[in-house]
Amino acid sequence: MSTVVAASFPWLPRELEPMVVVRHVRRTYGSGRTAVEALRDVSFQVAPGEFVALVGRSGSGKTTLLNIVGGLDRANAGEVIVAGQDVTRLDDDGLERLRRNSVAFVFQNFGLVQELSAAENVGLPLRLRRLPVADRERRVALLLDLVGLGGHAEHRPDEMSGGQMQRVAIARALAGSPRLLIADEPTGQLDTDTGLAVMALIKGVVEAEGMTAIVATHDPVMIALADRTVRIVDGQLTDA
Repeated sequence: MSTVVAASFPWLPRELEPMVVVRHVRRTYGSGRTAVEALRDVSFQVAPGEFVALVGRSGSGKTTLLNIVGGLDRANAGEVIVAGQDVTRLDDDGLERLRRNSVAFVFQNFGLVQELSAAENVGLPLRLRRLPVADRERRVALLLDLVGLGGHAEHRPDEMSGGQMQRVAIARALAGSPRLLIADEPTGQLDTDTGLAVMALIKGVVEAEGMTAIVATHDPVMIALADRTVRIVDGQLTDA
């Protein structure tokens, strides 16, 4: 058991330790009279294997909260623990290792490298880990099959539909076998039918890979698929 989590939850066996712990997190942009308080005293936990929908209007603080949990942004105050690591105390190198080894992201705009094929995009995290070529190619092929794109390995993003690009982005997120998947409005640029398929895919692969997931969404279907809903209003969590 990690030192940080053991100190906070000494009665829990390792398999029941929270995957994510957020305590009294605040995030302010700017200073003085123009300061904007994006997060105000936010606290919650996510259990291992749990699929949580983060719900709130645009500008409510969803993206800020996801970025802080995933180590893309830093809180002004409070504590964030992910997979037993105190994210708020990690330096830049530590945050990079966290994102490389434990956390993966899926974004609304797909975030694919336009010059690379589907297989090359999926394989990027494995290149960073310097995985042997043969092992990397096997993992990429497996993931493309998992998301239903085994026949599109050589296609570049401009040769794929929005739904196909998001499937590639999901496969890339899974490449390094992350413990936590963070998705920010993953169906926001997709039509209804494609969005439904992608939502079901995310739910399925999270269960198949044994991951924990936090997904920011407005979509009622995605909310219905989640194990639990966390609602944020004006930078604060609410039961309403």
